[in-house]
Amino acid sequence: MTETTGTTGEGTRAVRAGLPEPVKNEPTLPGPVFAAHFHLPGDVEGPYTYGRDENPTWTLLERAVGELEAPGQDDVETLVFASGMAAISSVLFSQLRAGDAVVMPDDGYQALPLVHEQLRAYGIQVRTAPTGGDAQSAVLEGARLLWIETPSNPGLDVCDIRRLVDAAHARGALVAVDNTLATPLGQRPLELGADFSVASGTKQLTGHGDVLLGYVSGRDAETMTAVRRWRKLVGAIPGPMEAWLAHRSIATLQLRVERQSANALAVAETLRDWPEELGVRYPGLPSDPSYKIASRQMRRFGCVVSFTLPTRARAERFLDALRLVDDATSFGGVRSTAERRGRWGGDAVPDGFVRFSAGAEDTEDLVADVRRALRESAD
Repeated sequence: MTETTGTTGEGTRAVRAGLPEPVKNEPTLPGPVFAAHFHLPGDVEGPYTYGRDENPTWTLLERAVGELEAPGQDDVETLVFASGMAAISSVLFSQLRAGDAVVMPDDGYQALPLVHEQLRAYGIQVRTAPTGGDAQSAVLEGARLLWIETPSNPGLDVCDIRRLVDAAHARGALVAVDNTLATPLGQRPLELGADFSVASGTKQLTGHGDVLLGYVSGRDAETMTAVRRWRKLVGAIPGPMEAWLAHRSIATLQLRVERQSANALAVAETLRDWPEELGVRYPGLPSDPSYKIASRQMRRFGCVVSFTLPTRARAERFLDALRLVDDATSFGGVRSTAERRGRWGGDAVPDGFVRFSAGAEDTEDLVADVRRALRESAD
């Protein structure tokens, strides 16, 4: 593996993360390995035996993500999955048993209530509390696992990771942090003491809206062995083409994150200064309730902005008036997207609530498009 962890620049690290040692006449990033099985004479040994267990393309991607999540820390292991939900499920269902209690956010990703339902069906107690104000700390006693999502999706509240980690560990609980909205270039949960950093690579990590992927990074060998076993049992593995596309895309992560973060801040400032009160949320705004905590533990504040228009009809007119922004779910892509989040029915948000994901367009063009759509939709 090419040594990248000694570098200090995040762009340099992203460009070179996970690359193999150079070999004359070989590609710098080998193509995807399509294999259900491998040559295996004699005793079972070596890293690659069967395609559900390991794949050389996954290995390079896992090294790359690990170098971003925990630069210079050789004791951190990363496992990639077929989707973000596969990664989330692997941690929850590998670490929890009947009779355990888990603390979850009540304002997190909209699929989490379905997870809660399944956990309860397995005899696991689910406690919930809001992300903001570190409210989960109040319901930690006796829990086996604390699940944090910060910034929360879609409300963009932020909690103090280190404070919650300390509180959980003092009570004997593990801590997993959903790092999807921040990416490893925004914050590093393992450096803040978390046991797991979990994310959907579908979003900004890969950034082109063409790959479903998830990953789990962790430092403890025993807990990560359980996660690996769960991946094998349920077969929640990424295809080699998806893994290769993800690795290729990581090379531009720092460039994309810089532009998208700048665009998100510019859009947030535009919305904040608009004559109407839009209830804009963005952790990078000094006026945001989460700014103080976010500025302590985040190096970048992400690409997502949320705000609320007065009615569902107004929000739909706004989305229809946008020319540079696609009306689509998900976030983190190089092309800006936005949606009226209430249409899914799983988030406790007003009818006019809009989740806006800033892409990599020219900042002036994107801001002008937002301003024009706000004016036209008000008519």
